[in-house]
Amino acid sequence: MRLFLVALAFLGFAGTAVAKPADPAEGVPVKVVVKDDEGTPIPTAVVRHPLEQDRHRVNSVDGSWETSVLYMPDGTELRFTPGQTVELEISAPGYVTQVFQYQIRKRRNVVELKLHKIENETEQIEEPMVTFGRDVPREPTGE
Repeated sequence: MRLFLVALAFLGFAGTAVAKPADPAEGVPVKVVVKDDEGTPIPTAVVRHPLEQDRHRVNSVDGSWETSVLYMPDGTELRFTPGQTVELEISAPGYVTQVFQYQIRKRRNVVELKLHKIENETEQIEEPMVTFGRDVPREPTGE
């Protein structure tokens, strides 16, 4: 019986655990989801901060990218904090590049962006026929 009460008391203490707030030094996570006009994830998309040299690839399954800190070329860290405005550049092959600004909130920082396909003209260009001296048929000789 005592063992049962001890186990019950242990479970009672374990159930009352209090979640501690996130460390502000870690930054606030921001998630970017890149999709096309039809809502399909773009597996080849990349996300980049304009001052950063590295391009970050999105998850090829769901088209998402998430981080709470970016590393700048000068060695500094850009930690995302509530109220901060961050500028990101989203690009993918065959799609128009999009640059957007986002103001970071305390939580639920999920941004869904739609990239538009680049419109190519379907008209075919006729290439001129260039003839060389050896391509011209010879005149028949009278022999």
